[in-house]
Amino acid sequence: MATLQIEHGITDLQTWLGAFNRFEEARRKAGVRAQHVRQPADDEKYIYVTLDFDTVDEAAAFKRFLETTVWASAEASPALASSPTARVLDDVDTTR
Repeated sequence: MATLQIEHGITDLQTWLGAFNRFEEARRKAGVRAQHVRQPADDEKYIYVTLDFDTVDEAAAFKRFLETTVWASAEASPALASSPTARVLDDVDTTR
């Protein structure tokens, strides 16, 4: 399994959630298996998102989609308050 980990500042949660929810179908088609949206307990203007995929390639492709289509457009990402940081993470075999 691979995870796309994303974090960035937001202007307000409701606007951000509206934009996030508009891309639900895109996440499903890209192969997202699970998603988690979290905020720091002491900072309502920051968001963390993790999206789980079956493969690193799927996660990397969705990261490119976000960078070129979503985050590149103020209309598609109206609540962004800072540049997103996104990383594709791969599981580590801890039994070695």
